[in-house]
Amino acid sequence: MNIFKSLCCVVFFCVGITSFAQTAFVKGIILDEKNSPIEGVNVYCSNASVQSDKNGFYQIAIQSNQNVTLEFTHISLKKATLKVSLKPKEVYVFNIYMNDKEEQMGEVVINNKKKSVQGILTFEAKDIRSIPGANAGIENVLKTLPGVNSNNELSTQYSVRGGNYDENLVYVNEMEVYRPFLIRSGQQEGLSFVNTDLVQNIDFSAGGFQAKYGDKMSSVLDITYRNPTQFGAALEMSFLGGSLAFDAVSKNKKWSAVTGVRYRNNSLLVNSQDTETNYTPTFADIQTNINYKASAKWQWSFLGNISQNNYLYEPLTRQTNFGTTDAPMALAVYYQGKEKDIYKTYFGAVKTTYQVSDSFSLKFIGSVFHTIEQEYFDILAQYRLGEVDTNIGSYTYGDIQYTRGVGSQLNHARNDLDALIANLEIKGLKNWRQNQIEWGVKYTKESIHDRISEWEVIDSAGFSIRPPIILPKNNEPYQPYSGLLVPYQSVRAINFTDIDRFSAYGQWSRKDVVGTNEIWYNLGVRMQTWEVSGDNLDGNLQTVFSPRAQFAIKPDWKKDMLFRFTVGLYNQPPFYRELRDYNGVVLPDTKAQKSLNIVLANDYSFKMWKRPFKLVTEAYYKNMTDVNTYTVDNVRIRYAANNNAVAYAQGLDLRLNGEFVPGTDSWVSFGYLKTEENIDDKGYIARPTDQRLKFGLLFQDYMPKIPSLKLYLNLVYNTGLPGGSPSYSDPYLYQNRLNDYRRADVGFSKVFIDQKVGMSTKKFFKHFKELSLGFEIFNLFNNQNAITNTWVRDVYTKTEYAIPNYMTSRVFNLKMNARL
Repeated sequence: MNIFKSLCCVVFFCVGITSFAQTAFVKGIILDEKNSPIEGVNVYCSNASVQSDKNGFYQIAIQSNQNVTLEFTHISLKKATLKVSLKPKEVYVFNIYMNDKEEQMGEVVINNKKKSVQGILTFEAKDIRSIPGANAGIENVLKTLPGVNSNNELSTQYSVRGGNYDENLVYVNEMEVYRPFLIRSGQQEGLSFVNTDLVQNIDFSAGGFQAKYGDKMSSVLDITYRNPTQFGAALEMSFLGGSLAFDAVSKNKKWSAVTGVRYRNNSLLVNSQDTETNYTPTFADIQTNINYKASAKWQWSFLGNISQNNYLYEPLTRQTNFGTTDAPMALAVYYQGKEKDIYKTYFGAVKTTYQVSDSFSLKFIGSVFHTIEQEYFDILAQYRLGEVDTNIGSYTYGDIQYTRGVGSQLNHARNDLDALIANLEIKGLKNWRQNQIEWGVKYTKESIHDRISEWEVIDSAGFSIRPPIILPKNNEPYQPYSGLLVPYQSVRAINFTDIDRFSAYGQWSRKDVVGTNEIWYNLGVRMQTWEVSGDNLDGNLQTVFSPRAQFAIKPDWKKDMLFRFTVGLYNQPPFYRELRDYNGVVLPDTKAQKSLNIVLANDYSFKMWKRPFKLVTEAYYKNMTDVNTYTVDNVRIRYAANNNAVAYAQGLDLRLNGEFVPGTDSWVSFGYLKTEENIDDKGYIARPTDQRLKFGLLFQDYMPKIPSLKLYLNLVYNTGLPGGSPSYSDPYLYQNRLNDYRRADVGFSKVFIDQKVGMSTKKFFKHFKELSLGFEIFNLFNNQNAITNTWVRDVYTKTEYAIPNYMTSRVFNLKMNARL
């Protein structure tokens, strides 16, 4: 038997060396009904065979671009077969349960195109659902990638390579989706638009993407929802909420639909923060994707979403300890009042695809997005700042013993927004020999009605604090002051704004073989013209062009390497948020921000420990002009809207992914970033997103003798962001950085039933395809991560204290997943 195993390994190795470019791989774990690994299962196809090892693991090379039948046989078990069709170098993970009662048959066809030459990273939807996180989902996994940064686990927003949250494109079924306008903190967000239970494909590019994508400067996330072929259902429940999804197909197979309902409650996380609250949020949505195949050439689909976030927040008390071991201090705050926010969004889109011929197709897309948002709050905070009693035997241990400052802060807001965005788009694709031509035209109408009324009054030791930009200065109590009392911050504006946009793109792609080397080309250009109008608004018509190019080569070397070069101009015409300045006034002639992006990349595929690995290295540089400077408070971005700066971003991203554990995919990533801006020729300073170093780890494991017991680890380390400076501060005088962001989330899962061919023979489980129970620990090491600083002012000493606003502490969660 050992000689036979060795012979199989030698044959497999030799075949892999001579025909790797024409092969694909199937791998997985073979288990019995008791979830124990099965050794010695023969896995056979037409040109190769292997045996499973003592852990039940197998991997076999098969011919690509062909229908191949795999046979799984064992001397004491019934035969199982699987039909697959894979692309060259495609790796498909197939785990199977074998029994002695019935034969099993299945078919899997994988048609995902290789995205490496385009600089696009793909994810498996089933892996996304398993990774733990305070905001589990696609965005949670993106934050482990190099160049993708976030220091807020309650938010689904992320910045990419020095950009901000508004510089990222998100598409679902080729339709752009939008994030809420008035959100100012992560705990208000609730649910991401993307429902992971409905997802089929996930593509992500961190920069240098093709012209067919939209006009943003940083990244693109392209999601495709599932088109089911049979009935199915999925259920998830946890302490943070739950979700329910259905797959449905008509008898004649012309109609199919996936529908998902979600509910989320962040109380478990918010209650772990320093502030004690009465927090009653309700985040819920329903989505559906309906497909209709009218004929072999004509297909229709509808994507709909209704979402409602009700956010009722009533803070009670807070005590935050800070300072040093020798001089510990604390801020105690007592609150009155509450915040009530409501966010309602409605989204509907229709897409039809007409296959004119085998090589030519047309798509017609229409979509409407409507959001109604309300942000009302009146919160009085009365604070006490002082030294902490550190005497362990004292009755007042941990309390403030000596008061160094007292004061109060009153925040008020009555903000309303109603936005309607409509899109009409036509796309075309033509294949001609080895060439592919794509084009599209799009018209967008944006109508935004916005009322902003908010102010902040600060009192310190009985004296009102005035904004430092208002003269003459208030020097009380040393000198009497008889000027008018004004709020420390005040914004009042009413805007009725319309934006008309027309955009178009065209691009050409080609693949050639020069000698024995494979080469890919892509050339494209985008254009957009827009005009801002409305009450007392009369903007000029503006137009921008964005040429882009990609070149990739795969040399015929012994080492499997791909080199990629991308250069392009990425213009970002202003969205409504970018038109509104710090005072809430819309400036209609705000220009598009411009970024010249250069990316040089290398993909190196190799084997380590006889398992596949891939190292992706990307160096990038961005040169930005007409920069619209901004400040970030939690997740709220406020723009200057005057295009008075230039900036740059440069960095290096490294990502190593592969089977650190047989049969599972994990990765480790490292990123270096430096981004600076020059405002009005004053010199270069760090931008708000200058997160210098990044380390991410996503690790999956299982117990070899009990493979149904799995572990998932999600670890992120980011160096501190510039931020936390006092309001109205000059960024050239205050370049403070927050502390480093460190977070680890871990999940343990017991899988009772996993994806496999056929159903379980047990009565209770016979209708289940998947069933698992999980235990999660968020913020495993209980690190204190600050998102912003609260500045407490003392008029007597003229000292300002920066008190960190900490995010969530360690939290435990239970989760159950089931699929039919």
